[in-house]
Amino acid sequence: MVGTEQVRQAYASVADLYIELFGTRAKVDADDLALIARHLGGRPGPVLDLGCGPGHFTDYLRSLGVDATGIDVVPEFIAHARATHPGGSYRLGSLDDLDVADHSVAGILAWYSLIHLPPQRLDGVLTAFRRALAPSGRLVLGLFAGDEVDAFDHKVTTAYRWPVDEISERLTRAGFTEVERLERPDGGVHRPHYAIAAVATEG
Repeated sequence: MVGTEQVRQAYASVADLYIELFGTRAKVDADDLALIARHLGGRPGPVLDLGCGPGHFTDYLRSLGVDATGIDVVPEFIAHARATHPGGSYRLGSLDDLDVADHSVAGILAWYSLIHLPPQRLDGVLTAFRRALAPSGRLVLGLFAGDEVDAFDHKVTTAYRWPVDEISERLTRAGFTEVERLERPDGGVHRPHYAIAAVATEG
């Protein structure tokens, strides 16, 4: 089972390379940025970028007028984000401890930050996201696609594929309604992956 400390150590060991390969907005597909902007841009309240890595998505959200805070378990990423985006807000933290009041958050971005989460922990994390979000708050996820839930050898540490329909069902059980999905098949370069946006239901 992959734990938070294992993930932290694995990414810390490759932090410089990861930042070089993925740590700028220019490395992100324009369709992904557009989806994030549609659902989190201009949100009237705080937005959390969970698993923010080098901080480029947090900075992008801030460029859209969002009160965004980047949170990550990897100190090297947080140090880089603070140095590279000095006007931003970044802090150490984990998916297991959001450290925010219930219903106080307008949006959450978890862009490939759930991929290392063991399947038995996913429902609890989604429930915690719902508890943090205000009614009608938005959640945007990025995940690897598969026909069934299974582990694979990610270049950093063990990760998991999820069928998009199963994620949608689990979001519904946690108190969300799916509002958009963007699926990407295997293009010969990247593994099949997708983004899914959901709104926190009332009540």
